[in-house]
Amino acid sequence: MVSGNLFHCRKHSWPPEEYVGRATLQLLDFDSAAPPEQAWRRRLNSHANILKEFSVTFMEAIKMVRLGIRLWSYVREEASYGRKAPIDPFTRISCKPSASQGVPLGGMGSGSISRGFRGEFRQWQIVPGTCEPSPVMANQFSIFISRDGGNKHYASVLAPGQHEGLGKAGDQGIDSWGWNLSGQHSTYHALFPRAWTIYDGEPDPELKISCRQISPFIPHNYRDSSLPTAVFVYTLVNTGKDRAKVSLLFTWANSIGGISHLSGDHVNEPFLGDDGVSGVLLHHKTARGNPPVTFAVAACETQNVNVTVLPCFGLSEGSCVTAKGMWGTMVQDGQFDRENFKSGPSMPSSPGEALCAAVSASAWVEPHGKCTVAFALAWSSPKVKFLKGSSYHRRYTKFYGTSEGAAQDLVHDALMNYKRWEEDIEKWQNPILRDDRLPEWYKFTLFNELYFLVAGGTVWIDSRLPAPDKRNHRNGEKTDVKGTEAEGNLSDGALVKHTTTSDYYSEDESVVNHEGSNSYSQHHPITLLNEENDSDDGGRFLYLEGVEYVMWCTYDVHFYASFALLELFPKIELNIQRDFAKAVLSEDGRKVKFLAEGNTGIRKLRGAVPHDLGTHDPWNEMNAYNIHDTSQWKDLNPKFVLQVYRDFAATGDMSFGVDVWPAVRAAMEYMEQFDRDGDCLIENDGFPDQTYDTWTVHGVSAYCGCLWLAALQAAAAMALQLGDKPFAEYCKGKFLKAKSVFEEKLWNGSYFNYDSGSSSNSKSIQTDQLAGQWYTASSGLPSLFDEAQIKSTLQKIFDFNVMKVKGGRMGAVNGMHPNGKVDETCMQSREIWTGVTYGVAATMILAGMEKEAFTTAEGIFTAGWSEEGYGYWFQTPEAWTMDGHFRSLIYMRPLSIWGMQWALSMPKTVLQAPEINIMDRISISPSAAAISHEFGVRKIANKAKCFGAAVFHCSC
Repeated sequence: MVSGNLFHCRKHSWPPEEYVGRATLQLLDFDSAAPPEQAWRRRLNSHANILKEFSVTFMEAIKMVRLGIRLWSYVREEASYGRKAPIDPFTRISCKPSASQGVPLGGMGSGSISRGFRGEFRQWQIVPGTCEPSPVMANQFSIFISRDGGNKHYASVLAPGQHEGLGKAGDQGIDSWGWNLSGQHSTYHALFPRAWTIYDGEPDPELKISCRQISPFIPHNYRDSSLPTAVFVYTLVNTGKDRAKVSLLFTWANSIGGISHLSGDHVNEPFLGDDGVSGVLLHHKTARGNPPVTFAVAACETQNVNVTVLPCFGLSEGSCVTAKGMWGTMVQDGQFDRENFKSGPSMPSSPGEALCAAVSASAWVEPHGKCTVAFALAWSSPKVKFLKGSSYHRRYTKFYGTSEGAAQDLVHDALMNYKRWEEDIEKWQNPILRDDRLPEWYKFTLFNELYFLVAGGTVWIDSRLPAPDKRNHRNGEKTDVKGTEAEGNLSDGALVKHTTTSDYYSEDESVVNHEGSNSYSQHHPITLLNEENDSDDGGRFLYLEGVEYVMWCTYDVHFYASFALLELFPKIELNIQRDFAKAVLSEDGRKVKFLAEGNTGIRKLRGAVPHDLGTHDPWNEMNAYNIHDTSQWKDLNPKFVLQVYRDFAATGDMSFGVDVWPAVRAAMEYMEQFDRDGDCLIENDGFPDQTYDTWTVHGVSAYCGCLWLAALQAAAAMALQLGDKPFAEYCKGKFLKAKSVFEEKLWNGSYFNYDSGSSSNSKSIQTDQLAGQWYTASSGLPSLFDEAQIKSTLQKIFDFNVMKVKGGRMGAVNGMHPNGKVDETCMQSREIWTGVTYGVAATMILAGMEKEAFTTAEGIFTAGWSEEGYGYWFQTPEAWTMDGHFRSLIYMRPLSIWGMQWALSMPKTVLQAPEINIMDRISISPSAAAISHEFGVRKIANKAKCFGAAVFHCSC
């Protein structure tokens, strides 16, 4: 659908030549040292402005005053138990957010460390649900250069000298180092999961330096993508006439962010490893009973590269070796004493004492010669422990074990394997990067938005143990989850209940050792579930709604973000759906106070899709969100059905369909209570009962109603394919009636009204009104409405919600009155939601409106990622206001940009739709309304082979 020259009339290109001299690029054009043609770029001397947070209006504050009081009380109550409330707008972080972020380090689910574009290591998320945003400034790369003849010497930290307190007289800490880099001729180039920093004659005019940062984020690789490690490859090119001795220095504090380096009892230990990999292990004893962490910093010794270490230095005058003394040794000698490798473990640090380590790699670079030096960083925290006691082993321990020595093995393997990782990354990215039909900004923003799958507080554990007898000898005590679960057999429309227990252990001291198609799509279909090792089911995965909204796998937001996981790690996506399917069929009767109204209800009702998998005890204590009673929300259950069907259709995984089908039926049946007038269409209840949780809805709504229509059709299609024809007939019958009512109540000739009520915003134009159609088209199902209606609605959204907001350079505002004024009914109606903007752009692509789609999504790039924007790169927020003030940085929903890529390259199983409309294959019998089913869902497992790779092809 993307025509060949569609975007050539718009210049949105950032060639590396505009940032790095052409001669330098040619010199670095080997061994992947040069930055790629497509990347997000910044100069190191760019100003990192402080970001501005949103504020509510006076009227909004008045409306929310009771909620604010209850929330404040709840935050204090949680703090009294040593816990952080999942939503806490009152506690301010010590480090104000700034436009300084860059590509984060490591794979998924093992803790993450981000790195700013100017080189600082920040945004520490080693402890689940905890983020320390402040940089640890002792963690740096530095360079020391001396040339033959001794008349030229350079020594500098490889980061601009923009740091508080530099240059204090007599300072023994890092302020005594040489912060001599201006950054004027140094540039940063980001294409997640890699980044390049090019020093074009800084600090030595005759030495060109490239630092390439590589992390093992590799789609469909469920082993290496779990590893907590990163590699930094330095390429040195000597353009001078004299031979140069170059020493690179990597310094690291024994810290997990914040002031943790001062807590004491930390130990550093040098090591000499295999294949020339040598460095220092930093054993960190965390505070508050959190599991320990071991860092490894290392370099690879080669014939031309000599590696030495300083296992310990301090940041204060009382240290045995001070930071100033360490720097002086490097300036004078360019290396440390080789005897340091024999020093053994250090004495544990005292409280208040900082403990740091340094690794030096030195090499001679001949005139006009080149040299490569590789460093690696790893952090091993094998045990993940949640505040309410449950503990698990992270997934990487399946391959590396749980000992402290794993960090050393991780850096060794990273240095041995990074070239293979890069080959796999390039093989994945190149088809998109080389497609001239796509706009430049889209290509690198598509990959860079994936930063959240590393920096979004992800936790990845190995799979649950399959058989009870394997659990018995592990001395683990199972914790009962009060609830019910559907048996495989369904009879007469009733689900048979039985008590269920969690499939995960809860242990206080020991850890469970868990062992519609378009022309573009036809050229670039994606392939799912074709990994070589299908015996590994991918493990269990959690990611936060955002670093400020600390809830795991928030489902109404995962609805938007899940396209990224489905395309890149489909086994993870299917297992998240399995977790929610299990949750649908469970119940938690504990009482919860809901803060918006002050009423009390139970935590989790059977049949209701939970809002999230929890905060302090995920999988076992769900629905950490307590602003509203989400069992009354109207979007969660339809979103579950739509995601399940999309994943089922895309993967062709019949066992997945069989596993989750009882939950799909339960979710659909649960929704019948919200059809208040028997017209087969659900109604909203006059409060914010959906993902827009401050935006009230009355009666039939465009957003939830459209999701419900789509869910009815998806459930009917899935029922037909699984052999549950009576339920397929029942859903189709409801769909036909509901669609008629929906159009009658909301269609106004050009778009669907916000709701069927009589409030001042009932006729507002909602950007997200076709969310159900987005999923319908993404799943290969028939359109919910006429093509003319869909295009008219999307054109209205484009003309009003997009183009009337600063000429389309901000994204799509959530609500707009038909007179062209922004809907200011509430905070969220006037906000621009980044993920929703990407979602509506995907809907436009599926409707054949590619130009409007990319113009719409480009507003998010312009406001959030471009140099003229607000500085939200690698921390894309949930929302910003018309003046660019953010709400909730580092948020899950913007991963929905992968919904655009899904629309451009859907898998064959979705593209190869049946010749006969799947809804036309369902004939409604007179008895369908009674849903009298004599059907066993497990019986259809024998027919799985009939469907093959494409679920639509069964002719049984």
